[in-house]
Amino acid sequence: MRVLIADDSLLIRDGLASLLREQGIDVVAVTDTGEGLVAKVGAHRPDVAILDIRMPPTHTDEGLRAAAEIRQRYPEVGILILSQHVEVGVATGLLAESADRIGYLLKERVTDFDDFTAALEQVAGGGSVLDPKVVSQLLSNGGDHGGPLAQLTPREREVIALVAEGRSNKGIGQRLFITERAVQKHVTSIFLKLGLPPSDDDHRRILAVLAYVRT
Repeated sequence: MRVLIADDSLLIRDGLASLLREQGIDVVAVTDTGEGLVAKVGAHRPDVAILDIRMPPTHTDEGLRAAAEIRQRYPEVGILILSQHVEVGVATGLLAESADRIGYLLKERVTDFDDFTAALEQVAGGGSVLDPKVVSQLLSNGGDHGGPLAQLTPREREVIALVAEGRSNKGIGQRLFITERAVQKHVTSIFLKLGLPPSDDDHRRILAVLAYVRT
């Protein structure tokens, strides 16, 4: 897997690059600006670009604007946002546009490096990954307004949160201490309540995430 890292913090930028290289991941380039990010993605075409939302010169949304340009110009490149804070509006905007090859994790998540590399693989493979804290806030916002989420039981809300994290039915079962068969029943019920059309399960899992984001 080939990745590019964009962060204005030297410690995070070089530290993350070192950790990834130790795992056998090819870090093709690093940069500290949004403008540099777009240019280096064009030059190296990584599998995933890891970036912060706020970068020089204004430290507002340079990373986010760069991510939007990358998604438009290089849709085959995955985007993994690594942020210090949960910004629900950012997650909503990104996922509502497309759930393919997108991830949003908090920087504290890097302390569990197995989870982090698994998230990279998920995004590189065309999937989406959300930090549990991001999922929690999205579910909280969506469930309080009488939309589709209001129909879900507490257990189904737990299941959809884990679906949004990119976990398999087996992984969800292990987390909730229930069988894979029970997980599948919950997932099927979620699909029905959210009015998702019949299709392959992977596609409907992404649509389930989008359903509560759009709520």
